[in-house]
Amino acid sequence: MSVAGGPGAASSGAPWRPDAAVLAAGSGALAAVLQFAGALKSVPGLAALPFDLTALAFVLLLPSLVMLLLVRRWRLGRGLALPLAAALGLVLWLVLAGAWSVSDEVLAEKLPGLVLLAPPMLLAGLLVGADAPALRRCCTATLVVGVVVGGGIAWGVATRQVVLGGSGGEVELVRVQYQLAGLAIACAAGLAAVRVAEARGAWRLAWLALTAALAAAVLVPGGRLALLAAGLGVAGAPALYWTLRGRWLMALGWVGAMLAAGLLGLGLLLASPRGGAGLRTLERVFGEPNTATPARLILWREALRWGGKAAPLGLGTGGFPPAAGFGERRGMYPHNHALEALAEGGLPGLVLWLGAFGGGVVLALRQAPRVAPGRAARVAALTLPVAMTVMVSTDLGNRMAWFALGLLLSLAVEAEAVEAEAVEAGARDV
Repeated sequence: MSVAGGPGAASSGAPWRPDAAVLAAGSGALAAVLQFAGALKSVPGLAALPFDLTALAFVLLLPSLVMLLLVRRWRLGRGLALPLAAALGLVLWLVLAGAWSVSDEVLAEKLPGLVLLAPPMLLAGLLVGADAPALRRCCTATLVVGVVVGGGIAWGVATRQVVLGGSGGEVELVRVQYQLAGLAIACAAGLAAVRVAEARGAWRLAWLALTAALAAAVLVPGGRLALLAAGLGVAGAPALYWTLRGRWLMALGWVGAMLAAGLLGLGLLLASPRGGAGLRTLERVFGEPNTATPARLILWREALRWGGKAAPLGLGTGGFPPAAGFGERRGMYPHNHALEALAEGGLPGLVLWLGAFGGGVVLALRQAPRVAPGRAARVAALTLPVAMTVMVSTDLGNRMAWFALGLLLSLAVEAEAVEAEAVEAGARDV
């Protein structure tokens, strides 16, 4: 490991000290591992690790982020204060709203994620997205995660080591686990598509092949949302890249080509003799009968009803499932962040959510033309699938949404390297 002061410092008898820049180098990769730890746990072999991958990544990421703060000079752009203050205010308000919640078990499950994970993940997204080397490592790690998860699940299904529908009392756990797997693959597919836009010659064909393979891998886990998220990331992120470079026709052509390729691929699979058998996503989209009223519509309707009935302060954090008659089941949250903020946090919760997440989207759209097209496109590839999840799936306690918000806000932050002497002085002060 490199040391501060170089080889000469060791020969003069000075103690060896780890270089802060080396310690900070893992921030991007660790952030990606923490973001997609739930997906990695779905891979046969990794699921049997003797330690919790999420906890390990979190413990390693925190000091790495501190070092990253020390080895960079940070410049904050205009417009960052409002969404950042709203995000922290939302966390504080939801903690306070737990005081009048009618839930005990859901509240106990939800609050630790909000308090312990939401702020650090927000900070991680903010720092990693602003620092070019960290963002590059985060994207590389996400691509690796996507390949490992996609290949691991496909191999597990082929060897009958994975039961995608779950069994016994594990049905809900397995369902959520493979939703996360599909989301990780979708983000990786979007990043691979960005490399298609940037690459030249034979490398473009190689990245195109990887994009197609990841898009096909999304069909295995069974998440309909992941299929849509992959399509959004693969079509949207490169289109943004070309748009920011002023190549509007290329952007429109890419979106049209991806739409045609997706429809053609699905058509060929459905027309094949097996009809896409074994691809859980296709089975859920085309093979399962629809209920009279989709479950999400019921949840959204109930969330709106209770949002009005419990106004202005809401039901309290975690209070929606028991109030709506679902009992102490965290999985019966409204499946929409805005409706959840309204139902459980009342009008203050909704206003703070709009200021944080809505403000983050507005800020990102305003800043995208002012940063490098590749940086904006990578942030889009990592956030578009999560944004779709926020609106139709996960709850406010999910760390992935807060990391994505940090990435959006990072477009208003610039990171510059500082001199080694200043880093050492800062480390001594800490």
